[in-house]
Amino acid sequence: MSLAFEGVTQRFGEVTALEDVSLSVAPGEIVALLGQSGCGKTTLLRLAAGVERPSAGKVLLEGREVSAPEDFVEPEQRGVGLVFQDYALFPHLTVRENVRFGLRGYDAASADATALRAIARVGLADLADSYPHMLSGGEQQRVALARAVAPRPGVLLMDEPFSNLDRRLRDVVRDETAALLEETGATSIIVTHDPEDAMRIADRIVLMRAGRIVQIGSGEELYRRPVSLFAARFFCDFSEIAGIVRRGAVDTPIGSFPAPGLAEGSQAVVCVRPHLIRLVPKGYHLPARIVTRRFLGEVDHVLLAVDGLDKPLVARISLLGSIREGEEVGIDIATDEVLVFPAGDT
Repeated sequence: MSLAFEGVTQRFGEVTALEDVSLSVAPGEIVALLGQSGCGKTTLLRLAAGVERPSAGKVLLEGREVSAPEDFVEPEQRGVGLVFQDYALFPHLTVRENVRFGLRGYDAASADATALRAIARVGLADLADSYPHMLSGGEQQRVALARAVAPRPGVLLMDEPFSNLDRRLRDVVRDETAALLEETGATSIIVTHDPEDAMRIADRIVLMRAGRIVQIGSGEELYRRPVSLFAARFFCDFSEIAGIVRRGAVDTPIGSFPAPGLAEGSQAVVCVRPHLIRLVPKGYHLPARIVTRRFLGEVDHVLLAVDGLDKPLVARISLLGSIREGEEVGIDIATDEVLVFPAGDT
């Protein structure tokens, strides 16, 4: 199914959770709603499911409005699957019974066979007769996913589906979920506050803030070409350096960086990603001193003191070898990937 929101606004008393939001999701597309808590992403998901009715605007499935007050389509009639943050499994039912619960309109034999196919699809065939309390967090998440996809919904809605998993398990379950979504071909919306979740699983990311859409695009587009400092910060922890625009560039203690479109004399913020900094021998490029170095496995996390800066530069550098804290070095920065924004553009 295609899914669309047209000028959707949602108010709860004096609180506006969504303000004039429009978004179209193509059939089979996987879209991530990304943002901080309270930005409106879960509210948008609930409107799609029919759990809530919009204060204004339209929700459309396959081009048909399903949110009109006089012709409101109830959740169970929308052909929408739901995966909740807490999985919402029935503790007194087995895995098989939990998955079979949503298969209304099936005879007993067909429901059982369909449930077992969905369970096998998520790799839990051996646990079909187990109860939720006997399963790990990752296994419970897979059961919730199997229950949602078993009726073959046209739209699958997932609310923070990986937030209760530890980091290592989260990576595994997230990749398995992405593969399952590709296999089923369901139009999918995933709510998350984690940009890595969004980039690894979604075709497009919708970044939200305070009930509005900030930017829409692929993970690479939002990472490389953020429209604001707020959007940029969501995808990377920068070293941020203030400066003044002079003759189309921002002069800072670490160099001059192009500032196209910014007014002469205006204040700006230069954002340097940690991986853009390269260490070179002392005497080359910009002088700096290693304040701290922490081994993180594939990279070292390094803080670099530079004359003229109030705070150290943050760098993530591979294979530092014998370089030690307190050592004088040079630093080289890939200026073509440095981002510049107007000060206050948050």
